[in-house]
Amino acid sequence: MSVHHATVDWTLGDGDFAKGRYSRLHTVSFEGGLTLPGSASPAVVPLPWSSADAVDPEALFTAALSACHMLTFLDLARQAGFFITAYRDPAEGFLTRIARGKMAVTKVVLRPDIAWAGEKRPTGAELTDLHHRAHETCFIANSVTTEVVVEGVG
Repeated sequence: MSVHHATVDWTLGDGDFAKGRYSRLHTVSFEGGLTLPGSASPAVVPLPWSSADAVDPEALFTAALSACHMLTFLDLARQAGFFITAYRDPAEGFLTRIARGKMAVTKVVLRPDIAWAGEKRPTGAELTDLHHRAHETCFIANSVTTEVVVEGVG
């Protein structure tokens, strides 16, 4: 077991909290010292009460799934004797209404673009298997019920 820390800090500043007219801008600090500006998405909370220049929780969730899949995939590919020089994933998370007054990220689509090197390259079936095993082994994917789809494989 391991414990992982993130600290979210927000203060009211100028605004009318009772009327919902307040900034959602906050910071998200991670172990190791990195701090990011965070906010509700402008798609959820209109400007100026949100910030388009900050990361929203839905994007963080999507990034966590993408990064976990990538890190797991890289290790599985290495163990299988493949050599990767770059991996890019323009992932998308879809926030949808699931019931009256309830929203959820119901689907995350991963679209990994992988640069291979060396003579050994995976076949379509091997690539599909690597992605399947990466998804099955990813800690974050194992922690959520959101549908995760890997496109462009094989």
